[in-house]
Amino acid sequence: MSPNSENSPPIAGWRMPAEWVPHARTYLSWPAHTSLYRADLPAVRDTVARLARAVADHEPVALLARPEHRDAAQRAVGGAVEVLPIPVDDLWTRDHGPTFVSRPGAVAGVDFGFNGWGDKQHPHEDDHRVARRLLDHLGLPRLAAGIVAEGGSLEVDGEGTLLATESSLLNDNRNPGRDKEHVEAVLGELLGIDKVIWLAGVRGADITDCHVDALARFAAPGVVLLDRPAAGSAPDEWTAVSDQALKALQHATDARGRPLEVVELPAPDRSRIRGSGDFLASYLNYYVANGAVFVPSFGDGRADDHARGLLAELHPGRAVVQLDIDPIARYGGGIHCATQQEPAMTM
Repeated sequence: MSPNSENSPPIAGWRMPAEWVPHARTYLSWPAHTSLYRADLPAVRDTVARLARAVADHEPVALLARPEHRDAAQRAVGGAVEVLPIPVDDLWTRDHGPTFVSRPGAVAGVDFGFNGWGDKQHPHEDDHRVARRLLDHLGLPRLAAGIVAEGGSLEVDGEGTLLATESSLLNDNRNPGRDKEHVEAVLGELLGIDKVIWLAGVRGADITDCHVDALARFAAPGVVLLDRPAAGSAPDEWTAVSDQALKALQHATDARGRPLEVVELPAPDRSRIRGSGDFLASYLNYYVANGAVFVPSFGDGRADDHARGLLAELHPGRAVVQLDIDPIARYGGGIHCATQQEPAMTM
């Protein structure tokens, strides 16, 4: 079944580029969720502002903010960041914003119908409309997906291969009655995907139902970085998720028939982390921008240094910038979750 393309151009030829290709700009969002963040909201906003300013050193950045918050947001991010008056509820632009696709001479955005990660979070009425409103503002075509997904559930190599977790995309809280074949067909048409490598993930352990962007990421075609438990970690549902993913990736081939090189990236020592519960302690939730890679630091010096060195090796020619993002990591997200890239137009 084809995606719903009402008010959309023909979709043939669109492809989701790999994150490391040149960007036109990066988008972030200014959180408005006073009921969720309460006393933490100033620290959360400060973290978003610091991230926006850091990325703006390397490429254009636009920050989405509710119109009544526009002036305060502009003061926080400074003149190097453009603030767009688009209502948002939360800061997770990767998930509520459009997923951009391109073809020669054109860029479009896929609207995956954000529903609060399977209706787990309220309110998200404005977040549900962010993709449409941003694409209207930019004058870019909108491709209505016809399935529900979030950008953090989609990891591509730019050559036709997608990494995804069954727990997120094949979940009745998003796509009831939609089987694997249907979801693959829609993603194939929308994102130019020839092969999906499915990882099991885990349902209900976090708000995202195990988004792939904190578990496994392409560092290059044929090369996958995998989040692994810190040394000495006790077995739990997350170590089981990583173990399953390791076995699946070791036996997988990509869309071009290549076996995958799996590079393990250990998580930090949880005892060093200033947070608990939903805290996202994964270096995998990094962001590749023009000329730089942005990765969390968690206060475990050895693990922080290892993550920085490994990402520098895998992304030569890019500066590796580490940021303390604890205020947003405490709410289950990271740098990748907070950002969304618009690819530069190719001819």
